[in-house]
Amino acid sequence: MPTPILMPALSPTMEQGTLAKWHVSIGDEVASGDVIAEIETDKATMEVEAVEEGRIGAIYVKEGTAEVAVNSTIAMLLEEGEDESVLEGLSPDGGAPAAKSPASSDEPTAEKQQASPAPAPNGTAPENTAPENRGGSRIFASPLAKRIAAQNNLDLAAIKGTGPNGRIVKKDVESALESGTAQKGSAKQTTDGQAQIGELTRAMPAAAEDGEATPGSAVIRPVSDKEIFATYEEGTYELIPIDNMRRTVADRLTVAKTTIPHFYLTIDCELDHLLAARKRLNDQAPKEGPSAFKLSVNDFIIKAMALALQHVPAANATWSGRGILRHKRSDVAVAVAVEGGLYTPVIRHAELKTLSEISNEMKDLAQRARTKKLSPADYLGGSTSISNLGMMGIKKFDAVINPPHATILAIGSGEKRPIVIGNNIEIRNMMTVTLSCDHRVVDGALGAELLAAFKGFIEDPVTMLV
Repeated sequence: MPTPILMPALSPTMEQGTLAKWHVSIGDEVASGDVIAEIETDKATMEVEAVEEGRIGAIYVKEGTAEVAVNSTIAMLLEEGEDESVLEGLSPDGGAPAAKSPASSDEPTAEKQQASPAPAPNGTAPENTAPENRGGSRIFASPLAKRIAAQNNLDLAAIKGTGPNGRIVKKDVESALESGTAQKGSAKQTTDGQAQIGELTRAMPAAAEDGEATPGSAVIRPVSDKEIFATYEEGTYELIPIDNMRRTVADRLTVAKTTIPHFYLTIDCELDHLLAARKRLNDQAPKEGPSAFKLSVNDFIIKAMALALQHVPAANATWSGRGILRHKRSDVAVAVAVEGGLYTPVIRHAELKTLSEISNEMKDLAQRARTKKLSPADYLGGSTSISNLGMMGIKKFDAVINPPHATILAIGSGEKRPIVIGNNIEIRNMMTVTLSCDHRVVDGALGAELLAAFKGFIEDPVTMLV
């Protein structure tokens, strides 16, 4: 019996990816463990290994194909003694020939209108495992597509799926959302039989003359692709395709800013003692061999944040619908900028590691991030994030929280500033940091306590060594 080769899920949140490259061709013999393909996600390029031995009988997805759904069949493996004839009449999922899905048909049929779900054996209503259109036929859609449609009041029956066997996927719902179609109750038949789609709007209160809000006095709606392209003259721009990384970054940041109640706390830290300690340690460090290291200011920042979370454990937390997760260890994610986006590899157990261990591990993670060689284990999880733009001359900024973290620390540049010491003005090396907090988990006083602990470690770095 032919064995389907499925698009693997390289992380718990992955729903689709790009089949970047095939290492085999039809007719090639493969053994268990052989690399057969490369898959690109928003975070990395991973190799796919054969789990069984056999011969490649069919390849269903071409190299370079984007948005391939997880668990869809990308190729078929033949067992010993089988030839390509056994694949005749098989659908890509390895089953019987696929019939045309009524949900994907452009015109309603009598069969489609009369179809209805079969009753359960006990006479109760069947479990609703998939949405149904008005004719009763099942509408196949991914869980993410269903969720986005429900959040935006879209009618899945009015959306045509482009996934395997007509399945509605995320991009189909996004296209319907951008075009303003598929709104429940928004379509009205005109005399020429075309649907007049209601504009996707959300009523927002606006201030009246007396200072009170007047419901419905202002309307805010998303700008559609059609409007965007109508705004700019053709030929005055270059259209850059959105890759998996940029789309994921956009989706996650949109979720973060629209679902996480952010607030921000800013504090100045003196760096003179830290810079002096860094110089002494680097001067005495081995320059070659396995124990060699060269510390950066960022290494001290990672260690200080990890220890601060241990001193203020209530801030070392994550919000969930079932309760607040209080983390026992300080796993600190660090933003690494790459072309087209960023990665957030995680230094795990940072509170227990030495500065030299943190430094060497961070260098390795950053290098693998820039070459897209990180595995999901390198960037998933963590209890907080650090984003450092100080080396780019940015004095202060507010960072967006990286879900599921409850905090992110934005690091500004270190610079000489005049400050008041006693009754005198002195020049000191100062650094401004801003803590973004999820108010569901970290209140103002708790965030201030966390920043005070961080400041203490930065300004007296010898305390990080005990």
